Amino acid sequence: MLFGISVGELVFLLVAILLAGALSGLLSGLFGIGGSTVIIPVLYEFFRILGVPDEVRMQLCIGTAMAITIPTILRAYYAHRAQSAVLGEVLRIWAVPVVLGVVAGSVIAYVAPGVLFKIVFVLFAIFMAVKLLFGRDTWRIADDLPGTPTMVAGGFAIGCLSTLVGIAGGSLSTLFLALYGRPFHAAVATSTGLGVLIGIPATLGYMIAGWPQQALMPPFSVGYVSLLGILLFAPASMLAAPYGARLAHRMSKRRLEVAFGIFLVLIAARFTVALFV
Repeated sequence: MLFGISVGELVFLLVAILLAGALSGLLSGLFGIGGSTVIIPVLYEFFRILGVPDEVRMQLCIGTAMAITIPTILRAYYAHRAQSAVLGEVLRIWAVPVVLGVVAGSVIAYVAPGVLFKIVFVLFAIFMAVKLLFGRDTWRIADDLPGTPTMVAGGFAIGCLSTLVGIAGGSLSTLFLALYGRPFHAAVATSTGLGVLIGIPATLGYMIAGWPQQALMPPFSVGYVSLLGILLFAPASMLAAPYGARLAHRMSKRRLEVAFGIFLVLIAARFTVALFV
C-alpha cells in the first residue's frame, strides 16, 4: 500500500497517467492545444484515490493540467517553429493582450457563474466544428489578418475565454487565424506559442488562488497545482508532443481540419454534459 492505494490501483493509475500524458502530448503537437481534456479526468481519479476533498479536487485538476501544458506546448512550439510554420508577428502582437485577458478571465471567473462560460464555449466550439467539418475555404471573414486594434482585442478575448474554460487557447486562436485567411497548419503552429503565454500566468493564478486551501492539498502541492501530478504526467506528454507536430505537417489540410473538427465536437459534448451534472 502507498498513500492508501493498493498495488492494483497504483499500477492502473500509472498506466492511465502514461497513456493520457502521451495522448495529451500528441494533441498539443497536432492541434496546438494543451490536452487538458485528456489530463483532467485522469488527474481527477488520481486525486480522488489520494483522498483530496471534493470541494477542491476539480480546481487542483485544472491548475495542475494548466501547469503540465506549459512544457508540453513549448516543446510542440519548437517543433512547429523548426518547420517555419509559426507566425511570429502574430505572437508579438498578442503577447501583452493575451496575458491581460488571462488576468481579466481570472477576475470574471471569480465573480460570475461558471455555467455562463460553459454555454458560451459550447456554442463557440460547435460553430468552429461545423466550419471545419462542412465549411469551405470561402468561409472567411477576410483573406488577411485585421489591423492591430482588432488583433489586440482578439488576443485579449482569447486569453480571457481560455482562462474561463480551462484550456490553453489553441482551439480559439486557431479559429481566429483560420477565419482571417491564415493557412491551417500555420494557425495550429502559432497556437502552440500562444498556449505558453496563457499557461504560465494561469498556472500562477491557480497557485495563488489555492494557497488559502493549502491544508486540504496532497503532499508536494503549491496552491491548486500538484508538483507530483506534473512529475507523473509531463515526461510522457513532452516526449509525444514533437510527434504530434510532425504528424500535423504530414497530414493533408482536409484531414487535419476534419480531425480537429471531430475533436471540437467531443469537447463541446464534454462541456454540454457538465452543464447537467
